[in-house]
Amino acid sequence: MPRLIFFCGHAGTGKTTLAKRALPALHARSGQSFCLLDKDTLYGDYSSAVMGVLTGDPNDRDSPLYLQHLRAPEYAGLLNTARENLSLDVNCIVVGPLSREVRAHHLADRAWLGVADDVAVHVVWVHLQEAEARRRIQARGNPNDVWKLAHWDAYRTRLFMPDAAQYPELLLHDNTQASNESFEALLDALSRA
Repeated sequence: MPRLIFFCGHAGTGKTTLAKRALPALHARSGQSFCLLDKDTLYGDYSSAVMGVLTGDPNDRDSPLYLQHLRAPEYAGLLNTARENLSLDVNCIVVGPLSREVRAHHLADRAWLGVADDVAVHVVWVHLQEAEARRRIQARGNPNDVWKLAHWDAYRTRLFMPDAAQYPELLLHDNTQASNESFEALLDALSRA
């Protein structure tokens, strides 16, 4: 039974770091290998080239042009790559914000995901306090975050914190001051079929 594990959440929450920490631990627990599919790794250079040509700003990931025309193909490619690996019985860890998809409950919808019934699907929503997210975004110095920091009040209107009762399909992970105990509990949940 292949596994599809999503690490989702807004910028600066530590999705990628958490996924990279979880991958070897899940491998050690299960004896199975996992393919890491990070949206920024797969599409970052491509999107920079396209946005550089279209807007003159290769770091633009927040304009209406990007959000309306490049976001959807990036996510489609990310999910198509996961599906292809899953069809070969390769476990996948997918990292990306995916906030629209989480909000619409798409990641809990097998028909929307296009995965077989034998695929174990887990969705981790990584979150932290807004002030800490902003501090981490500032500290990492990623040029893709310039717009977010310059327009924080506008950006923060897109921030979304799922309510556990309304999103029972999510494993909510507070990454503000994540403890070893909370990480182990997350691994336990992800290890279940």
